[in-house]
Amino acid sequence: MSPMKLEVNKANNGFLIALASAVVLSFTGIIIKLVSEEYHLPALILAFWRDFFVVLCAFPFLFFLKPGLLIVQKSNKVFLIIFGIALACFNIAWTMAVTLSGASIATVLVYSSAGFTALLGHFLFKESLGLKKMASVTLCLAGCVLVSGATNLEAWQQNTLGIVSGIFSGLLYAIYSLFGRHATQRGLNPWTTLFYSFLVAAAALLAINLLPVNIIPETANSFSDLFQLGEQWRAWALLLLLAGGPTLIGFGLYNISLGLLASSTANLILTFEPVLTTITAYFLLSERLTTTELIGSGMIIVALILLRFRNKTTRRTHST
Repeated sequence: MSPMKLEVNKANNGFLIALASAVVLSFTGIIIKLVSEEYHLPALILAFWRDFFVVLCAFPFLFFLKPGLLIVQKSNKVFLIIFGIALACFNIAWTMAVTLSGASIATVLVYSSAGFTALLGHFLFKESLGLKKMASVTLCLAGCVLVSGATNLEAWQQNTLGIVSGIFSGLLYAIYSLFGRHATQRGLNPWTTLFYSFLVAAAALLAINLLPVNIIPETANSFSDLFQLGEQWRAWALLLLLAGGPTLIGFGLYNISLGLLASSTANLILTFEPVLTTITAYFLLSERLTTTELIGSGMIIVALILLRFRNKTTRRTHST
């Protein structure tokens, strides 16, 4: 097979894997909503258990089937620790944005990561940044605004800290994408990266929850608060499902796609997630799709088509 065909297959596989990641991750918000609303679990406690259960689910798979993936070279250990801390910071920023600004504003701001990733990828990794990619970024962001319902002006009447936290969540999500891209360049397996980044993130979130001074909202007041769900086994099952399903598989597929696509491209494809979440919520939670949400969904789909067309055009140009 010619190098050009290999490159085409690689891009095709990367696009499909990133799209599959968006489909799986779209269930994240649904499960989190069920747990937070039905059991009133503080956000950072929920975030800790989510990361902890990801590690718990991934470890047996890696230990028994792929033990070699648990071995990390000394030169990569510091990198994975920093990666995990970045993931923990993203969890904190996003959670604070939801707590202080509401879910709709937080969703819009976290998907500003598409723009951050495109710009940082261009300056740090020399990833291409043409007019069509910028148009895709603009359409994706505008679509996220409409799908999330952030066109409601009352939703923006929040405090400055919430808005700043939301912007940082987008920036940190972009940094996570770039870290994932760099991990593949260092020769790290995507599942190794996922396991150790979530292990460090879980440890960091545990430490934050157990801080003697509650400087961050939605944390535990004591160690016993971490287990406030008690014998509510359905809630524990939902947390396990959240970790082993959308988080583990979704982030795993996303990390794999980062080895096949530019980080900005993979991140743009992931902005399809809010559309899928809205559709899923319509069927599972009886949430209605408004005209505005439908228009926003259409904008994101058009952005993905434009992005895909751009990739094909670029490959044809290189082949001539």
